[in-house]
Amino acid sequence: MHPFLSLRRLRLKPRMILILGAIAILQTGALGYFAINYLDKVLNEQIGQQAMRVAMAIAATPDVIDAVTEKNTTFLQPLSQKLARAAEARFVVFGDAQGIRLAHPLPARIGRPMADDEGDTNEPALIHGRAYVSEALGSVGWSVRGKAPIFSRDGSTIVGIVSVGYLLDAVEVIVGHHTGSMLLAIGAAFLFSVGTAIWFANHFRKAIFNLEPEQIARMFQERNATLETVREGIVAINQSGHITTFNHAAIKTLELPEDRIYIGRHITEVLPDTGMEEVLAQGQPHFDHDIWLHDHNLIVNRIPLLQDGEVTGVVSSFRLKDEVDLVSRKLTRIRQYAETLRSQAHEYNNKLHTIAGLIQIDAKAEALAVIGQETISHQAFIQQLMGVTSDSVLAGCLLGKYNRAKELGLDLTIDENSQMSDLPEQLPREQLVSILGNLIDNALEATLNHHGQGGTVTLCFSDYGKELIFEVNDQGAGLTPQQADKIFTRGYTTKGQDGHGIGLDLVRSQVTHLGGLITVEPGEPDEAGRLQHCSGSRFTVYLPKHVWHAQTKQGNEDPQ
Repeated sequence: MHPFLSLRRLRLKPRMILILGAIAILQTGALGYFAINYLDKVLNEQIGQQAMRVAMAIAATPDVIDAVTEKNTTFLQPLSQKLARAAEARFVVFGDAQGIRLAHPLPARIGRPMADDEGDTNEPALIHGRAYVSEALGSVGWSVRGKAPIFSRDGSTIVGIVSVGYLLDAVEVIVGHHTGSMLLAIGAAFLFSVGTAIWFANHFRKAIFNLEPEQIARMFQERNATLETVREGIVAINQSGHITTFNHAAIKTLELPEDRIYIGRHITEVLPDTGMEEVLAQGQPHFDHDIWLHDHNLIVNRIPLLQDGEVTGVVSSFRLKDEVDLVSRKLTRIRQYAETLRSQAHEYNNKLHTIAGLIQIDAKAEALAVIGQETISHQAFIQQLMGVTSDSVLAGCLLGKYNRAKELGLDLTIDENSQMSDLPEQLPREQLVSILGNLIDNALEATLNHHGQGGTVTLCFSDYGKELIFEVNDQGAGLTPQQADKIFTRGYTTKGQDGHGIGLDLVRSQVTHLGGLITVEPGEPDEAGRLQHCSGSRFTVYLPKHVWHAQTKQGNEDPQ
């Protein structure tokens, strides 16, 4: 089995002990080897320089010059031994101009050439007159010696040579002593590395929740797969505000380019108005916030990541608000539809029984009249719609709400002076339909709860001037000033039931995004003209036309 695969089978602590221990041994061993060799080289150089300086000093002594010139071995032999002891050298050897020994630690070698057993021709000193250092195996063993030429009294002639040698045994002893110290240092470094590895492994495992690296890698892969399978957009940033997570759902929801890399970029470069930096600074989570981002209405949650009480990042998840509101409306209106269908079934059964009875008594004209009453008002409303607006989306929305009102037993009427034919092409129809749809639904529900069947919701439109104006009047219970101040707050409702308080908040958010304004005020006063006893409420939406007309004009310009 490969050693690396065997190492991966170990747990984190023994793995780190082995790795750090091996690194310590390799590092200290390499440094020790370099230090020992460097020390050996430096000591040899220093001893050689010392030997050469001693040799040069001896060669300049007048008595030595005279004795070598006269080849006075009797004088030079005891002098060499005396000088060797004084210089703490292993030997001092004198030779004449031909390199023949005149003095030597071994008297038997006197008179023999110095180059015979020393392996050195002495050429630099005897021929070139230059002092030098050499290392060789001589007659007394391996030594570093310094050699210097001996000149005559007048300095014109080389009359001999002096060699001062130091054995390498002392260098080896010093190097061996330091080698032992280095081995002790390597052992101490290994033990320190083992201790450090144990401490670091314990600390590291605590930081990663006692998980092994392979487990973390597997969880990271699972996390990435999970992020890519969820339908919600998910974005995460670190403590410095740089993006660490940006799943595909976030790119798709915000309609961002898919060929770009978002990981590692600062959040303000990609989403400048996301609000995540606020959570990063304050450490307070945001739940179900309604925001506009990249022209999309989103429901956003932002949660800070805490480690030891410090905010280390923020995770944000979001979905299109239309999807959330759609689910909420469907869930809250199922019961309403069931009640409506039950009442409508009862009402139409009565009408069918009436028609069947008229046919049985052969009153066909009266039966046709009853049937016609069901279609006359519907056709009249369609004709009025065609006169009010030519926009098919707006007309379809109003027609659907008219049918809804009929199902509830209510009337939806349009003021005869209404006109809405100057709708800018660039005005988002889906947002306009959402605004009117929510207002009409609320008006129908308020009218039904307060007035009962037979109540009326009145619409009034105007496209004169610089604004589009939409009014929705209901016959509900009306709003107090305190209720009017809170009516557009998300979650606030006057119905006292769960599942409400969403629609008007959505309306306010969309109107604001379109640059408009929405107001609420009491409806029509009672017969005595008293506003405090007025019936219902009037919601008015003002949308500026010039912004969307400008966009339409710009979009229609020829780019050429």
